[in-house]
Amino acid sequence: MTVAKNLAELQEQIRTRYSDLSKRLQQVAQYVIDNNNSVAFDTVAVIAKEANVPPSTLIRFANTFGFSGFNEMKQLFRTNLIKETASYTERVRLVREIGGENASIDRPKDILNEFARANAQAMQQLAAQTSADDLQHAIDLLKAADTIYVMGLGRSFSVATYLTYALRHIERRTVLVDGLGGMFREQLNVISDKDVVISVSFSPYAEETVMVNNTAAQAGAKQIVITDSQISPLATLSDVCFVVKETQVDAFRSQSATLCLAQSIAVGLAFQSQ
Repeated sequence: MTVAKNLAELQEQIRTRYSDLSKRLQQVAQYVIDNNNSVAFDTVAVIAKEANVPPSTLIRFANTFGFSGFNEMKQLFRTNLIKETASYTERVRLVREIGGENASIDRPKDILNEFARANAQAMQQLAAQTSADDLQHAIDLLKAADTIYVMGLGRSFSVATYLTYALRHIERRTVLVDGLGGMFREQLNVISDKDVVISVSFSPYAEETVMVNNTAAQAGAKQIVITDSQISPLATLSDVCFVVKETQVDAFRSQSATLCLAQSIAVGLAFQSQ
C-alpha cells in the first residue's frame, strides 16, 4: 500500500482497512475521520485524550498507514483544511496559525522568489515528462476539428479562457463553455463527432467539467484533457491526457506550468497550420 498523498486518499484507506484494525486503532480511525479540524490543529496529547487512547497508539496508527509519525500524517489534514478555505486572507491566517513551511515569508519579494523557484522546477518537470507523441496527437486532433470546445471552471477558467483566445487567433472555430445563465447543456447539445473538447480541471474536479467530459464521449467527440492525475475522472474518456504537476507554496497553487502547456499547444498548432 502506498502512502496517501492527500486526505481523500487517506480517508479511503482508513475506510477500506477499518475492519482489520485492532480495537484501539479503530478508535483512532473513528476519531480522525470525524474530527478533521481537531487533527489539524490539536497536539498529539489532546487528540489522544479525545480519542481515549495513549499517545503511542496515535503513532502506531500513523505507522500502520505508512507514515513515519503522527505529525507527518497530520500535515494531510492541515493542507486539506487550508485548500478548502476559499478566502486567501483566511488561508494566510491558517498558514500562520498552523505554521506552514513558508509561514514566515511575508515580504512580497520573498513571496516572488519562492514562487519563481518553485515554478522553475514545475516547468522543468513539465518539459521532461510531457510526451512529444501526446503533443503531436493533440495538435493533429485540433487541426482536424470542425469546432473546438474549451471547458475549465474555478482556477482552471483562466487557462480555458487563454486557450479560447489563442485558438481564435489561429482562426480556429472555438467555443468557451462557460455555462452562462446556467446553460451548460444547451452549449453542449451541438457537440458532434467531428469536434474536439478540451477539458481543464484539477482536484477537486468541477462536477460541470466532468459532465462535459461525459457528454462529449456520448457525442463521439475527441477529447484533450489537462489535469493533475492519471486517475482523474476526466482521464478515463480522454484521447490525450496531459498530467500537470503544478507547484504549491503552502496553500497557494500556481498555474504557470498549465499555462505554459496551453501556450505550447496553441503555438504548435499555429506553426503546423501554415
